[in-house]
Amino acid sequence: MAVRSPREQLYEVFADTSRETADKIEAALEVGTDYLEIPIGFFTRIDDGTQEVVHAAGGHHLIQPGESCPLRDAYCRRTIEIDAPLAVQDVSDSQIHQRAVDTFGLGAYIGAKVTVDDELYGTVCFADYDQREEPFSEAEELFLELLANLVGSALERRAYQQDLRDRNERLEREKQRFQGIAENSFDILFRVGADARFTYVSSAVERVLSYRPEELVGEYFQEFMTDAAAETGPAAYSRVVDGEPVESLELDFLDRSGEVVVLEVNATPTTTDGEIDGIQGVGRDVTARKERQRELEMKTRAIDEAAVGISLADMQRPDEPLVYINEGFERLTGYAASAVLGRNCRFLQGEQTDPEAVASLREAIGDETTASVELVNYRRDGTPFWNRVQLSPVFDDDGRLTHYLGFQNDVTERKRTAQLIRLLNRVLRHNLRNDMTVLSGTGRLLRDGDADDVAALGERIERISTALVELSEHARRLERYARRDREPRRLDPRELTAEVVEAHRETVPNVSIDVDVRTERAICAGRELREGLSELVENAIKHNPTAEPRVRISVVDDGELIEVVVADDGPGITEMEADVVSTGRETPLEHGSGLGLWLVNWIVTRYGGSFQIDADGPDGNGGTTATVRLPALGPDDAVADAERGPTLLFF
Repeated sequence: MAVRSPREQLYEVFADTSRETADKIEAALEVGTDYLEIPIGFFTRIDDGTQEVVHAAGGHHLIQPGESCPLRDAYCRRTIEIDAPLAVQDVSDSQIHQRAVDTFGLGAYIGAKVTVDDELYGTVCFADYDQREEPFSEAEELFLELLANLVGSALERRAYQQDLRDRNERLEREKQRFQGIAENSFDILFRVGADARFTYVSSAVERVLSYRPEELVGEYFQEFMTDAAAETGPAAYSRVVDGEPVESLELDFLDRSGEVVVLEVNATPTTTDGEIDGIQGVGRDVTARKERQRELEMKTRAIDEAAVGISLADMQRPDEPLVYINEGFERLTGYAASAVLGRNCRFLQGEQTDPEAVASLREAIGDETTASVELVNYRRDGTPFWNRVQLSPVFDDDGRLTHYLGFQNDVTERKRTAQLIRLLNRVLRHNLRNDMTVLSGTGRLLRDGDADDVAALGERIERISTALVELSEHARRLERYARRDREPRRLDPRELTAEVVEAHRETVPNVSIDVDVRTERAICAGRELREGLSELVENAIKHNPTAEPRVRISVVDDGELIEVVVADDGPGITEMEADVVSTGRETPLEHGSGLGLWLVNWIVTRYGGSFQIDADGPDGNGGTTATVRLPALGPDDAVADAERGPTLLFF
């Protein structure tokens, strides 16, 4: 068997994969001491100015594994300063520092530095107690240089293998952690390959969609979507594989039973060797959240679009300002949200607002309780209306009052109706009592035979009876209109006046009615306006003693409202009847014509208009002039935008 050279022995040692790196270095030191015929061999680690012996061969007490010294006191100090091995035949005749000689007492030395990844790691050295008789040969220096390179390479491999093990361990830990997260996460973790098929799905899919993960792997992802999402999903997938991540994309999936499940998807591309080969991401079940969101949107829309006014006041801010009003509040008051938010709601109050009602509200707020009052408020244009205000406190989780929720409802029509019914009752009671007293007296005269003129008494009875019937009829008409719903619409002034004129010309052929319409706009009111105008014309005819009564109807447009004037040349109505209409006082009416004027007033004011009577004509020469003013409608105006709420009859 051929004898192997020292170099071959080194290669054999470091090629042995069954040995650990430390064993290889120790075996190499034994090869070196045998080859160099030197008793001491050692491998050091140099770090931060300190030399530490890692492996050693020989019996020097200071050159043993774990021993260390300052680098300045070591033979290796000079070794690491040069690139080639340092070979010293006689230490006393060398550049090795005397402190090192005094410390270790070595006579001969040969060493080379060891580098790992081009960085100094330490040295591999051999030494003798005595100086050598012969210098170290070139072959011996090359041997040491080879040994240093083999040690450095072995350490690099060991470091690489350790780093690889560390990385694998980290990856394994990350994998286990990922699997733990994936298995315990409520969200679905997924991967989709380049062919748009699932390659991985976490177990959460079973809880969310009732499918086992293995049922989805290998299937196209869009097969589990609704028809609409099956169009959106592939487009999103294409964006991701083009390098554009998807965030918070909501897609509708179908669970095993066919129910829709909304998943919020976040996805990024996956790569292999720098090439995108699919996507990975997370799908979160947001079905319940979407339901809550839809419910909240529905409730918000219902509040925003509610017919009644709704407001919210912040009770924790100075002066308790409004922080929310709905569209109903804007319609009711005429104020836009921009003009209201940040202000206290007292801006709705005015001259006729009842202080006691306001005090009642303030008291309830102070007591943090609910409240409900009816009081007069004012719209942005100054129009008063009856407002039914209901307040409810809002508390936080700690029971602190934070807001007050307010509901505002226009009850002007109901208040008007109630006031009108009271008026009718009082008028009927008053007139019935007076007229029945007269009838009773007349009856006694007839019964006792004290009447000189029976015909005159009969005429009196007939006149009173007729007046009572007329009064009753007007009362019934008033009540009928009071209970009828408001139905504002577009009324053509020409058609309206023509209908009124035609009706009276048929019943009173000799009447002269002149009509002058000077507007192209329509009137915004209800159909009952025809009855109101007819009542004015009828009064003008009925109370005119001439054989050929004359009535003038004019319609003009003042730019804001349309004014309808009915004038006659008769004796005029009494001051009392005119005063009832112009002042709004609930004064007892002596006969039915007064109630007729109240009918006109009722109809006009319920559509936001006004009604005035001039008892002595416009020029003071007799006759009566009745003036009705109502909202106007242009060709392109909507009734809903032009119509006005009812006007208060009395305060």
